[in-house]
Amino acid sequence: MRRKLIAAVGAAALVAGATACGTEGGGAGDGGKKTLTVWVMDGSAPEPWSKELNKAFEAEHKGVEVEMKIQQWNGIQERITTALSEDSPPDVLELGNTQTAGYAVTGGLADLTPMKRELGYDQWNEGMLSSAELDGKLYAAPWYAANRAVIYDKSVYEEAGVKPPKTREEWLAGLEKIGEKTDKQPLYLPGQSWYVFAGFLWDEGGNLAVEKGGDTWEGALASDEAATAMDFYKELQSHSTAPKDADEATPQQSTDVVPKNDVASWIGLGWEAGGAVAAIEEAGDEADFGYFPIPGKTADQPGHVFFGGSNLSVSERSPNKELAQEWLKMATSEEWMTKYAEATEGGLLPNSPAAQVDPAEGSFAEAMVASAEVGRITPVTPGWANVETDPNPIKTYMTKVLEGTDPKQAGKEADEVITERINGS
Repeated sequence: MRRKLIAAVGAAALVAGATACGTEGGGAGDGGKKTLTVWVMDGSAPEPWSKELNKAFEAEHKGVEVEMKIQQWNGIQERITTALSEDSPPDVLELGNTQTAGYAVTGGLADLTPMKRELGYDQWNEGMLSSAELDGKLYAAPWYAANRAVIYDKSVYEEAGVKPPKTREEWLAGLEKIGEKTDKQPLYLPGQSWYVFAGFLWDEGGNLAVEKGGDTWEGALASDEAATAMDFYKELQSHSTAPKDADEATPQQSTDVVPKNDVASWIGLGWEAGGAVAAIEEAGDEADFGYFPIPGKTADQPGHVFFGGSNLSVSERSPNKELAQEWLKMATSEEWMTKYAEATEGGLLPNSPAAQVDPAEGSFAEAMVASAEVGRITPVTPGWANVETDPNPIKTYMTKVLEGTDPKQAGKEADEVITERINGS
């Protein structure tokens, strides 16, 4: 998930102006012009793909022009909330997959449930699907997702005689060997990489929070599953010199830590691997990275991973709702998602396995795709965003356990905060 692409955005016009002419439907129809406004986030839509898509859409809908407006992640929640409350919101919006439920509950998003079959609902990746629904209704179409993998220095692994592992046991044994046979830290793992921890928790059958009937949720970190997951996290973290009270962005592991050449492996996203490669090359050296999925408990399934990604929704108050739905249907179809996967060179997972292209052998994308079937997202409820605000109770919980607090006690304290926040939206 490229949430790092954050920067202030100017006060862009919220809607296109030419929306009042003509009649709703397959085109302007009366000789007038219509502009369909689509908000997408910086870095999400490769320009060649979006140009070809919009040109094809305009060819099928005479008199319609698609205006794609690029947005920045920083401050986007407030900007979308404002836009959805106005009379002329953007017709189509890209939404973070953990944010969609929050907008749906406000009534700002069109109910797409009647379009399930047209949108290809049954073919979507199940791990992405849950983020698009709320209370049994469909409010978005999944667009893309990405997940973490292990990035390792091939020369260090070769020096230690270690091969990419398939299981947790092999992973730990390899880290031990690297520590004994090289001068590198085997794994850089900050104490608060909570998306990584979430995968271990899902491996154990646990969750970050659970629904307790109706709209009530409770934190679930005081569980046996969470304690077991933290035990494993703690064992991994013991092979790292990373701080126990910071996350992967403090300092930025890809550009501030890895390029200093002290790290044999780390866990990151594709854009982080790319950032590390660029930083190393800028320093006059050459990166020698390999990639493997986060190992699972057994060799037949990789470890669970968090799916960061985006959905596409239609504004409930869109002045061009039918056109917006038609654009959504085209953009998220297997044909255009396949083109999207090709345009991103497999760097982002498309919404259906059928649209996935074969990534290059040995690439980060290959490792990422291997985990695609076990990707998940955080609890789907409008209040979840409150949990992630600082100080994030999951991060606090992890640091406490790593520093010696009993996981059940630390989990109980975290659950009180999670429960209060998740039900307080």
